[in-house]
Amino acid sequence: MATHGPAPFTDDEGRPGPVTADDVRSAVRLAVGALREADAAADWDAGAGSLEWTCWETVEHLADDLFAYAAQLGPERPPLDAEVPFLWEPRRPGGPANVTYADRRAGAAGLLQVLEACGAMLAAMVRVTPPGVRAHHVFGASDAEGFAAMGVVETLVHTHDVAQGLGLPWDPPAGLCRRVLARLFPGAPAGTPAWPTLLWATGRGDLPGRDRPTSWRWYGAPGGR
Repeated sequence: MATHGPAPFTDDEGRPGPVTADDVRSAVRLAVGALREADAAADWDAGAGSLEWTCWETVEHLADDLFAYAAQLGPERPPLDAEVPFLWEPRRPGGPANVTYADRRAGAAGLLQVLEACGAMLAAMVRVTPPGVRAHHVFGASDAEGFAAMGVVETLVHTHDVAQGLGLPWDPPAGLCRRVLARLFPGAPAGTPAWPTLLWATGRGDLPGRDRPTSWRWYGAPGGR
């Protein structure tokens, strides 16, 4: 759903509101602001949380995710059975396979600018894509709102990974987390704090009385909320 203006926390029936282009911009803006707090001597080649990638690679991967979601919505007739055929390649064995990479000579400031730019591309595509358009994703075809929600989840959880690696605080807004949980994770508990629940749903955190998922996915099909 391509929508404009701030998303409401809940609708008239108390359900979380839709995920919008503004949510993508907000998530990326918050992530960039948090990561800019890294010390000038921070080691961006340190491991990112529980991932096998470095902090630098994880931000590149995140930027590439946002770019790829925008690209899926870009064609006049988006493909429903495959990704738009860019060439995704890793820079090293075990590293993320990306289309987009940041120039290391630009430093961390340049890396975060790449992230900002890719987030802006996704937000722009979400704004202009008609609600009836569907595009391929490995977890099932989705609409613009679904891709917006995917972009927000990627931003929130990968910023968590990088913040762990760099020793930074990261606590995104509950309303933003609740909206993407409602859109993509229909099996997630509704009565638990939103951010810990999103970390649990993506295999990164624990919830009292619940086993941590050993594998996870989201459900991007429209109308699933």
